[in-house]
Amino acid sequence: MKTSPNGLQLIRKYEGYKSTPYRCPAGLYTVGYGHVIGNGLQLPDEWNRTFSLGEINALLERDLERFERGVLRYCPVYLTQFQFDALVSFSFNLGLGVLQRSTLRQKINRGDADAAKVILKYNMAGGRVLKGLTNRRAAEYRMFYDSR
Repeated sequence: MKTSPNGLQLIRKYEGYKSTPYRCPAGLYTVGYGHVIGNGLQLPDEWNRTFSLGEINALLERDLERFERGVLRYCPVYLTQFQFDALVSFSFNLGLGVLQRSTLRQKINRGDADAAKVILKYNMAGGRVLKGLTNRRAAEYRMFYDSR
């Protein structure tokens, strides 16, 4: 299963685009649509430059493959395209480890009809509720139930 254009649009919207390396809110060196450079702790000289849109899109596609595989591995139940896209966006933002350990995953795999309500709880960073994360989680929740 692959991320649909709707899922890709959601990720691009909330990740934002930067053609030069920057430090994300977690303090990691990042470029493009949230691509972590190496381990994120150092900025190698060859990455300290402006990237073309083509390079950024190639990084995003490569990153998405990992998250798509992870969602399929951790949620081996039938998922609609909308559910899959929402989970890829969630994992892209928070990491596959969060999905793996989450109540969200457990509820999805048990077939809980209200599983996606758990998505809404992941709206904090640094101990604070962030409006951007609240908005993203709401969009993922709506996408999960295809009620955009």
